[in-house]
Amino acid sequence: MFLELKKQVESILNDAVVSLGYEIDSLYVEASQHSDVASNVAFRLASKYRQNPKDIAEKIGNTAVIGDKSYIGKMEVTGPYLNFWAKRDYLDDTVLKIRKEKENFASNFSSGDIILEHTSANPNGPLHVGHIRNSVIGDTLSRVLKHAGYNVRTQYYVNDIGRQIAIVSWGLKNFGFDESKKSDHAIADLYIKSNQELEKDTSKVQDIDSLMQMVENGDEDTIKIFDESVRYSLEGTKQTLKTLNVSHDEFVYESEFIRNGSVSKIVNELKSTGHTEMDNGALVVDLSGYGFEKQLVIQRSDGTSLYTTRDLAYHEQKSAESDRVIDILGADHKLVSSQLKATMNLLDKKEPEVVIFEFVSLPEGSMSTRKGKFITADDVFDKVKSQAYKEVDKRRPDMPADFKKEISDQVGMGAVRYDIISVSPEKSTVFDWKKALDFEKQGGPYIQYSHARACNILKKAETFWNPEDAVNPSVLVEDDEVALIKKMAKFDQMIDQSAKELKPHTVATYARELADDFNQFYRYVPVNSAEDDEVRNARLGLVDCARIMLANTLYILGISAPESM
Repeated sequence: MFLELKKQVESILNDAVVSLGYEIDSLYVEASQHSDVASNVAFRLASKYRQNPKDIAEKIGNTAVIGDKSYIGKMEVTGPYLNFWAKRDYLDDTVLKIRKEKENFASNFSSGDIILEHTSANPNGPLHVGHIRNSVIGDTLSRVLKHAGYNVRTQYYVNDIGRQIAIVSWGLKNFGFDESKKSDHAIADLYIKSNQELEKDTSKVQDIDSLMQMVENGDEDTIKIFDESVRYSLEGTKQTLKTLNVSHDEFVYESEFIRNGSVSKIVNELKSTGHTEMDNGALVVDLSGYGFEKQLVIQRSDGTSLYTTRDLAYHEQKSAESDRVIDILGADHKLVSSQLKATMNLLDKKEPEVVIFEFVSLPEGSMSTRKGKFITADDVFDKVKSQAYKEVDKRRPDMPADFKKEISDQVGMGAVRYDIISVSPEKSTVFDWKKALDFEKQGGPYIQYSHARACNILKKAETFWNPEDAVNPSVLVEDDEVALIKKMAKFDQMIDQSAKELKPHTVATYARELADDFNQFYRYVPVNSAEDDEVRNARLGLVDCARIMLANTLYILGISAPESM
């Protein structure tokens, strides 16, 4: 709804600006604290045309014509600013559309094919908290983009032939597999033990190099044990991701690009650019024209490819199959992702849009899979769900154990996802499960509780209110009612902003503010006890809208929306 209001403001401003003989690329129309929508276009025009911005604003204000069917109710010029307020139809239509369109409200205003890669952790052990920040960011963004209307394919890029999986495979051959453990945890044991053995006897390192060469040369027995190692690891990873409510449409294997000739093709394409040369037997790409001092190695002296080479082949495929390519990568990939983008540009291929996230840690400290110093995501999930159970039991001691288990699982995982996504990706963060589960804090459990509260209000009204009955939203005139409606109307703006800027934390901020506005409304405005039937029914309709929009927002966040807590 807000995007439509903004569009109408832009339309009348554009007509006025053009009729006055001005030219400008953007009208700078945004939400405002002082009105519903505002523009500072007069400022921009003033510097360009060397005129007083206040005079320009007054000219535009006197020229602009608001149509009868517009959502714009009032326009005022305040100094150099143009302020706009929505009329009543905007509020009423918001309520009616939410109740009619439900989960489809404010959706499908964008189009295009997107391939979004996220998580893509090395298959040498279980996911830890650092990995799941990648997963939560990627999954939330995919949900945002899908709601906006994009056709999104989520992919997990499996490193099934690199040095780390070679070490795991060497361990599998030498030490066997512990069937009693969750498969990815057993793989981590092998990886740690193998590294310890390799540190004791460095001569065995050549065994790892030999395994990598054999795989690249197509040795079937070696490929088989690599595949077996990866399968074990991925089985456990998928279970962990399922607990986190994350899934992928496709798992793309790195080895495919060697076997189908894509790596050879990309190497030849790079050679044809005239920007490659030999350096001590290795083939390198000169990216000095893009500001990189260090050359990019794409083929070792022994003829084998590198992860970077295979990644280029993978991105060439993604570029051909989509309109946009999005990668979610940790801060340690800043350099390599910049080199990848530059190389794709050199090849005149579509460059990926890269979301770089800083690391998330635990109060316990940093993590290293190779050294065996890490706390798995599974361990964190178990701890969070156990503590959530205690909180639910404290608040609902009368409820059966299966209810407490179901709600505590929903609340626990909701707390994890919300705490991770609420921080902007470029900021580092420490995940503290105690703070995340604080029901008094405005986090995941608070928003879930707000949804459950809305459900409870409607349940109490079942004997005298039918949700299928029409309501008259025009009687919703209290300040807290209007504020709640306007917040719900901005759902499309939030989705649009998050999709364009690839900033999923904006969804978390919106969810908290929506819950705040709903609770503020319920605190001061009587609903079921309202004396006038028409007003009571309209307020119940508004509660129903809040329920729908809280559920929609929680869905975008990948968080369950419990009906009772």
